[in-house]
Formats: sequence, C-alpha cells, structure tokens
Amino acid sequence: MRRVEMTYDTTMHGALAERMGITLLEATPERLVATMPVEGNTQPFGLLHGGASCVLAETLGSIGATLHGSTIGRPYAVGVDISATHHKAARTGLVTGVATPLHRGGTVVTYEIVITDEEDQRICTARLTCLLRK
Repeated sequence: MRRVEMTYDTTMHGALAERMGITLLEATPERLVATMPVEGNTQPFGLLHGGASCVLAETLGSIGATLHGSTIGRPYAVGVDISATHHKAARTGLVTGVATPLHRGGTVVTYEIVITDEEDQRICTARLTCLLRK
C-alpha cells in the first residue's frame, strides 16, 4: 500500500473553534496539535469548562479523521462518540491538545486527545470516535 501525505489548512476549522480561540498548530493524520485559551472558556467558578475541553478534543479528532478519510476515499468524518476524563483544573493561560490515532480503519477512526496546561500537567484525556462517509 502506498502512503499518501495529507495536510490540513490550519486556518479552516469551523466557527465554534474560532469562537473559542482554538489555534491549530499541526495537522496530519498521525498527529494534531492545537491551543485554546482558558480565558473566555470557563464555567461559573472560573475553571476551564469541561465542555470547552471536549470542543478542543472533538475539533482535533474530527480533523484527524477527515485527513485519514481523505486518503481512502471517505473524506467526511462524523463524530459518533466522545468521552473525556477531567484530571485537573486550569484557571489561566493556554491549554494544548495533542491528538494521536488509536485506530484508523476504513469506516471507523478513533483518536486519543491529551490536553495539558502550560506546566505540561495533564488537564484532560479524551477519546473521539468518528464514522467515515463518502
């Protein structure tokens, strides 16, 4: 099987990601990296909102799934399951999400997304599964 290199236009990742301040730094089917500010994405107690972590995770995993799907003729990824474990609170600064594939099949793709704070402490571990469509 011939390996096809795919990249992603890091300026095109959706209105919600833009609203939340997500900046995509790296995007290949094997690894995706993005940052997101804590400020503006907090819950009432001033902590990073768990839903914001899930948005960052789903953004990265969906882009990764789309990139993989593009190499096999199934370029449309639809999220079917997301889970997240919130390990530690973040109050300020940027968090960084790194997504790596756990499984890249012909119709189902699963990514693990690790979100860390500026001290490289793990804030959240998420898993996203997407269905690939033609």
